[in-house]
Amino acid sequence: MQLQFYKYQGTGNDFIILDGIKEDIVLTNEQVALLCDRKFGIGADGLMILAPSEHTDFKMIYYNSDGNQSTMCGNGGRCIVKFAKHNGYVESSTNFEAIDGEHKAKILENGIVELEMIDVESIECNDPIYILNTGSPHYVKFADGEETDILEFGRSIRYGDRFKADGINVNLVQEEAEGISIKTYERGVEDETLSCGTGVTAAAISSVLRSDKNGEQQVAIKAVGGNLYVNLDRTGKDSFSNVWLCGPAEKVFEGTFNL
Repeated sequence: MQLQFYKYQGTGNDFIILDGIKEDIVLTNEQVALLCDRKFGIGADGLMILAPSEHTDFKMIYYNSDGNQSTMCGNGGRCIVKFAKHNGYVESSTNFEAIDGEHKAKILENGIVELEMIDVESIECNDPIYILNTGSPHYVKFADGEETDILEFGRSIRYGDRFKADGINVNLVQEEAEGISIKTYERGVEDETLSCGTGVTAAAISSVLRSDKNGEQQVAIKAVGGNLYVNLDRTGKDSFSNVWLCGPAEKVFEGTFNL
């Protein structure tokens, strides 16, 4: 089977995107893993299929690089929105369906994609550690200058007794003069990624909680692969709404792959 594919990246978080509207695409987990393999395939942190939706502009089906269908991916969501625009399915705004519900998105004139994330209403706080779900589960630790190896630390948490069964994404965060910086270990990739959209969102929320700010906030985040920002509204002690993940999303290349 000859597969037409498109490669996109959002602050270094890279994805293979397939057009499931032009043709019906069904892949096995093994095929997804092969396509994402950086030695034997195209190479990516994840794979997405843009599929038809009965209620929204399109449906986002997301797989981690291990081949398994996974929970929400924020940078992936921003990339698939840009892909949908490039291919004429949407214009400057859209509403699409993902595994965690419907998402709004806007494409600004400068190319930045703003993606509305889910509301967050339950957070486990034990400073400097915060555990929350922003479409995917995240463990956030404020390192405060500690030089901690994200791979070693991430694996110790992800494969620890509490999270081993379902896995969790692990983030090390440092407070900067303006905003925060972050490193992320992603389950399903089982490695550090240059950026993680749901992780950036989790870190931004945790940062606002830690500073005890209320109301509307904007948090600047420096990921390894680039800069993002999160707009949010703290509506209660542990509740956040109107959460928007914002940053660049770009096409890298396209091609065909004999599968």
